[in-house]
This record gives sequence, structure tokens and C-alpha cells, in this order.
Amino acid sequence: MFIILPHTKIKRIFITLQENCEILSSFFCRNVITIDFMRFTLIFIGIFLLTTSCMKKEADLLILNARIYTLDSSFSTAEAMAVRDGIILETGTNQEIRDQYTAGQVLDLTGKVVFPGLIDGHCHFYGYGLSLQKIDLRGTQSFEDVLERTLAFHREHPEHTCLEGRGWDQNDWMEAKFPDNTELNKLLPDIPVVLRRIDGHAAVANQAALDVAGFNEMTNIAGGAIEKQNGKLTGILLDNAVDSLLARLPKPSPEEKAQAFPEAQEKCFAKGLTMVCDAGLDGSEIAIIERLQQEGKLKMRIYAMLSNTAENRDRMTKGIQSGDRLVIRSVKLYADGALGSRGAWLKEDYTDMPGHKGLKVTSEEQAREVCQLALDHGFQVNTHAIGDAAVEMMLKIYRSFLNVKNDARWRIEHAQVVDPKDINLFGDYQIIPSIQATHATSDMYWAGKRLGPERVKQAYAYQKLLRQNGWIINGTDFPIEEIDPLLTFYAATTRKDVKGFPEGGFQIENALSREDAIRSMTIWAAKGAFWEDQIGSLEKGKKADFVVLNQDLLQVPDKEILSTQVEAVYLNGEKVF
Repeated sequence: MFIILPHTKIKRIFITLQENCEILSSFFCRNVITIDFMRFTLIFIGIFLLTTSCMKKEADLLILNARIYTLDSSFSTAEAMAVRDGIILETGTNQEIRDQYTAGQVLDLTGKVVFPGLIDGHCHFYGYGLSLQKIDLRGTQSFEDVLERTLAFHREHPEHTCLEGRGWDQNDWMEAKFPDNTELNKLLPDIPVVLRRIDGHAAVANQAALDVAGFNEMTNIAGGAIEKQNGKLTGILLDNAVDSLLARLPKPSPEEKAQAFPEAQEKCFAKGLTMVCDAGLDGSEIAIIERLQQEGKLKMRIYAMLSNTAENRDRMTKGIQSGDRLVIRSVKLYADGALGSRGAWLKEDYTDMPGHKGLKVTSEEQAREVCQLALDHGFQVNTHAIGDAAVEMMLKIYRSFLNVKNDARWRIEHAQVVDPKDINLFGDYQIIPSIQATHATSDMYWAGKRLGPERVKQAYAYQKLLRQNGWIINGTDFPIEEIDPLLTFYAATTRKDVKGFPEGGFQIENALSREDAIRSMTIWAAKGAFWEDQIGSLEKGKKADFVVLNQDLLQVPDKEILSTQVEAVYLNGEKVF
């Protein structure tokens, strides 16, 4: 087998031969050595040089002079890496990689840090893309602020015949209570308007939207709530009532749907993400993903959790779908709502709302039906469960389907409030907690009011959950939180928000070590999606997904973590940011 050398390399070899020829000719003449022997010697030297050069293997890309965290089982580091056809050929020292490989592209990182591509273990990638086309209500300081942004968007986009927004949080307002739609009806009486809370589990809708949906004082939605005051609708909807109303409003156009994915991808690449786990997609959205990937417009790796619909349950019977950039092998359930909107289902009353325990949004019967279908067809079950009653219900349902030793990797998404009596079920049945570290530092200002001083101690217990199986999945739940995985890392390790509050960290005993935090965003997140054999670490034979940072997340002081910059992102060895 012959290896074809680059033209420049052959040229260098023959220049060397020519120089040697002149030296040897002079030497041989002085020492009366035959011309035949001289020719033999030159041929021998040429063969030696050619053979030595040919021993090097061709790569597409060499990374040199870096601090590479491989995230392998021993958490080893390397200086250099060789990549060909999107696959890692080798990692090692600079000398080892230089001696073994040659490449057309050599990247000298001058000491910068390389991690595996970051993975968001639970987010709403498609929903985030759509939200970029809607009213951004994050950071609003009052309902008056919400109304101002809504009117400004309406003036800028008069073509919209239905307005949607998301991001308000009444807990951030001076008067921390749900609004009603009185002022919204006055300002925008003729166009449907739905403004969702930041978690998506509550919304305020104007009368025009309620009328389009056919909601009135007699309407009841299982697993949801339509708030009334003095017998009249206030416009506040919770959980399944929000979904039911949105389902009856005009849908995004095919063009808007297709635009959502590349826009979300661009934002995610810029933050160092190379894979996302989208927590709830329908068949029509997956079809768009497939088309965009075929066209080369969507390169992000996506682990798609199917929404719990009749169409998607039928799709499950056709088996797992596994490709290079899209995997479909899980289904998403909802056991309850969110803590911020008091929709999370608790065993005991909310401390700040006696007589109210939250909402169970999926019946035990339906959850069992979906679990059986998943078990029959090799699908993973991932259930949103925030309150301790919801977590207990799903752990016990899972237990009835799973053997004590299994590799089903069924997940509890969020697992925010877990009764100490139930926590061992995670480890006993290999049920995996899927957490979002920034939820703890966002909720800490008001979580104690909802749960009380004793129960809050059992909330956001990430270290306790980690110990159950020895690994854990981390994500952001964006667009509920910011898409930045560096915020996830910071919150997981310091238990502080971006303002550095609280000084000692919120319930710091449940912080993750830096090593475990980065694992939860790389190799463990990949494992949670059955992708750990291909991505999540930088090892020989795996896909070359990696991120280049300007400083070392595992070494810098806490306060400098958030100043870390993403300098480059590679997916399959291709630079995407």
C-alpha cells in the first residue's frame, strides 16, 4: 500500500538528497570510493527519508498546544488531538501527535482549554426558536411593563393577527401576585393575546383569546385550571388549560417553524452547545428537523423526546430512530405543573396558599399506559415531576415496570422537591434525575415561601440525587432559563446567581464538584440520551465535537467562571462557531 505525500513534502526530501549528493560526492572523491557505491548510498538515504515520512498518518485537523479535558473514565488531559472525517484519531502529547500525524489544517491553541462539546440535557430548542419571533417578557418588573412591551411589539409587527409572549414572573414584581386581563382587554380588545409565564405553565389571556378558544365560566380542563373571580374569568390559566387554549389559536406558519430551528442553532453554537435534548416534539416538527438536516441547514445534534400525543404514541410502535444528528427513542410525560405558579403537585399544602396542593396533570392510568408502550418498544420515559407528590407517583410507577437492575435510563425531569422517604427509589431502580442547576438559583428567592423552612431543605438536592446512581444529567430548560451552559456550571458548583448571591451559596451542601458538574453537561448528558459511545468525551473513535474556551473552568476562581469566553466550537470536526 502506498501513501501519497503532499507535493511540498516530496520537494523537501529531494532538496535534502541534492544537498547530500554534493557533500557525499566531495567525500567520495577524496577517499577514492566508486561512483556505484555513492549511487547506492544516495538511493538508500532516499528510501529511508521516504519511508520515515510515509509512516505518518494523514489527518484533516491537528489541535496542538492545548489543555484538553478528555472526560474519559480517568478524567485525563492531553495536549494535542488528531481528527479525520469528523472522528478523533488520537489524543496525546504534542510530540506524540506530531510524530504520528500530518494534516492540512493545524490549530495551535497556545494553551487554551478544550472540553467536549457541551450538551443541554433538557431544553426546548424548537420552542426557543419560536420565542425569538414572539414578545420577550423576561426581566419585566411589573405587569405594566408587560403591557408596554406587548403594545410595542404590536406596533412593530401589525401583520400579526394573534400575539404571543413569554417570560414574565410575578415573583420578580413589587406586588408578587398573578395579574388579571382587565387592562389587557382595554388595550387590545380585538386581537387574541396570550402572555405566558416564564415556566410556560401559566398564562394570562385577553377576552378575545378566551372567546376564540371557546372558554367560559363553565369550562373545565382536566389537569389544568381556569381562574375565576366573582364568577368571571380573570384570564389566568394553569398547565393543561394553557395548552388547550394555545391549541385552538392560529399555528405558526411552515416558514416560521422552519426559521425557528436555524435561529436557535446559531444562539446555541455561540454558547458552546453541540447537542440539545428537546423535551417535547411532535411529528411535524421532527419532519422539519429531518428536512433541514438533509439540506445542511441544521447541524446541531438533537435528542428528541416525543410529546405524549396519540400520533406520537403510534410512532413509538415503529421503533427507535437513530441517526448521526437526530435520535428519537424517548417520550415526554408531565406529572404536574411548576412551583413558581403553584402548579407543582405537593404532598402537603403550599405554605403560602393553605388548602392548595397543586395539580396532577396526567392520570396514573395514562402514565402506566405510556410506560407499558415504551417498555414494549425500547423507549425511554422522561417525566416532568417537580413536586414531591408527583415525584413519588412516577417513581412508584416506574418501579412497577423496571427490574431492580436495568439499563432503561428512565428519567425524572426536574426532580425539584423529593421526599427523603422516596429518594432511594432513584438508586434502587436506576432511575436518572435530570436537573437544571439554574432553577435552584432562580427559585431560591421565593421557594421557601412556597415550601416552608423545613420542606425547602429537601428541594434542589442535587448532590443527594447524584449519589443515587453515581451520575446525573444537567440542562437549562431554556427558554425558561438562559441558554448559557456556563451559567449552569456556575450555579451547580457555587449555588449562587449571577449577582453572587447568597455569599455562602444556597443550600451549598448540595453543590456539585467542578468535575461532576462538567460531566453532567458532557458525558453524563450524552449517557442520558444513549449517545455516550459516540459523543460526550474526547476519545479515540468518537465524534470530534469540542469547544475551545479562553480559560479553564476547573481552575479559575468562582467569580471568574462567568467571564469565560467561548472562542470556537467544532462539530464532527467542522468549525461551526
